Amino acid sequence: MKINTNFLKLKPSYLFMEIAKRVNKYKEQHPDNKIIRMGIGYVTRPLAPSVVEAMVAGAREQGEASTFRGYDDGGVGYDFLRNAIADYYKDELGASIAADDIFISDGAKSDCGNIGDIFSADNKVMITDPVYTVYLDTNIMAGREIVYINSDGSNGFAAMPPEGKCTADIIYLCSPNNPSGSVYTKAQLKIWLDYAADNNALIIYDSAYEAFITDPDLTRSIYTIEGAENHAIEICSLSKTAGFTGTRLGYTIVPTALKFDSGESVKALWTRRQNSKFNGVSYPIQKAAAAVFTKQGQTEVKQSIRYYLDNAKLIMSALDELNIPYTGGKHSPYVWFKCDGGDSWATFDLLLNEAEVVGTPGAGFGKNGDGWLRLTAFNTRENTAEAMARLKRVLGKQG
Repeated sequence: MKINTNFLKLKPSYLFMEIAKRVNKYKEQHPDNKIIRMGIGYVTRPLAPSVVEAMVAGAREQGEASTFRGYDDGGVGYDFLRNAIADYYKDELGASIAADDIFISDGAKSDCGNIGDIFSADNKVMITDPVYTVYLDTNIMAGREIVYINSDGSNGFAAMPPEGKCTADIIYLCSPNNPSGSVYTKAQLKIWLDYAADNNALIIYDSAYEAFITDPDLTRSIYTIEGAENHAIEICSLSKTAGFTGTRLGYTIVPTALKFDSGESVKALWTRRQNSKFNGVSYPIQKAAAAVFTKQGQTEVKQSIRYYLDNAKLIMSALDELNIPYTGGKHSPYVWFKCDGGDSWATFDLLLNEAEVVGTPGAGFGKNGDGWLRLTAFNTRENTAEAMARLKRVLGKQG
């Protein structure tokens, strides 16, 4: 028996496990102190009332023989939810998506990791640095060669294609970006799509935070851009937009037009993969998700999004007072700020020990992340305000 030795190429500790280790050690030494967590994206707002009602109704249906549901067909999602998402894309995002191109899953992280199953391990993967760790780790696990492009302060943490011929077959993009909070413009995404088209490459586009974009001139789906259906897969989630972090539901769009090699359908391959390895999301959860896309559900969900964006304003205001450079916050729940001294783990430890505020050190997202730290707006208004008062007290001493 042999193990997959690619796993040995991973960092020995997952970023958020290292953060938990340091926080738990501090808590043991200071058990009565209040630590404010602004690192991991744990949402604090409850599920919307209409979502809860739909989930309860779905559970009750499961208790009656006449309305009981088992597997959905092939683990791809019930039609009522796929149709609701397609309508949302048309009415809210301005993109025409066929319902049967939408695949329901238990979250964007799962699909970001699993999508690689249908592609050869010989493919080279292009990843922006810093990067959401699942893109990197899952491709290392598969044994793929990774090509990095720099996303840093010089380009607003929104890297553009390198000059010359594409050096990769699969390109991962995330907008609004995790961790930096940067957002690609339509013009920038068109350049990326043209780059993929010219080089027969595939873009895997993570739009998990699309609902935080409030500027109508910024796109919330790559499919609003001409030609995207031929060169992009879009992965999204309800974890942050509708509070489904503990409820678990996401979706992946694989257009029928997307074909590679000798005309092989990517959608057909993904369908076959899901049929074999995934039995779908539970019926009550899919009922709850469908409620998100109703008129009432959207009204309720947008209230929570506004709440988090107002928290982000408090974070940005504090950093402005301290004259600290940052990105994100305006169209993202993440605010990514520059550390004094250029060591993100040192700043993490400083905030933990002196302010009892937990952020996420940028070094955990790649070499270009070192010297930056991510704060999230996913907390209560009171905790966010208190955390910023503490942050100004501690970081203000460095000025």
